[in-house]
Parts: sequence; C-alpha cells; structure tokens
Amino acid sequence: MNTIRKAQLLQKRKWRIRQKVAGTAARPRLSVKFSERHIYAQAVDDDSATTLVFLSSLDPELRPKILKANLAGAKALGVAFAAKAKAAGLGQVVFDRNGRPYHGKVKVFADAAREGGLVL
Repeated sequence: MNTIRKAQLLQKRKWRIRQKVAGTAARPRLSVKFSERHIYAQAVDDDSATTLVFLSSLDPELRPKILKANLAGAKALGVAFAAKAKAAGLGQVVFDRNGRPYHGKVKVFADAAREGGLVL
C-alpha cells in the first residue's frame, strides 16, 4: 500500500470519528496527535471552536522528560496533561484518538490521563 493511500485512509478514519465525537464546554474533546518526534494534546470545545487546554512535548518544562514520541513520552505527557486540565477546571473529557488505533502510544496516553484524574 503506498503512502498516499495510507494518508487517505487515515483522513477517512479521522472524519468518521469526528462525526461521532464532539466536545462541549462541560465535556471537551481531548485530541491527541503523534508526529514522528513530538506529541500534541489539546482539549477542545467544539461548540465555541476554542481550545481550552493545550500541551505538547515541546513545552519547556516537559522537554527534558520527553525525548521522543514513544511509550514513555506518551505516559509522561498524559499525566502532565491531566494535571493541567484539572488545574483549568476540567474533570471529564471525550477522547479523540485522531484516526489512530486504540493501542500502543494512544492507549498509554489515555491510561496516563486517567491515572492523572481525568474521566475519559
């Protein structure tokens, strides 16, 4: 399967998931993105189209802890994101896996966010 076809299938999965998962002010959507080197997570209120909380592995405080977008980095970012979300007053979120299968780094991030106190 060529890379263009893979990207098209990923976009289809993302679109299909986004039709079912929507965030509100009371329960925002937790979207997580894994690039080759970094991890990005944000809590989005889709009703007002605003980002409530954002955290990535590029954050100066997390940069020394998260060296790669691997399982250890996903766990560290999940715990840190949960702490930041709790400080912002968020307790419940809807998890958006962004078209990726729910295993590996995505599952570790979600489990770490749960350990940090978020209800997914």
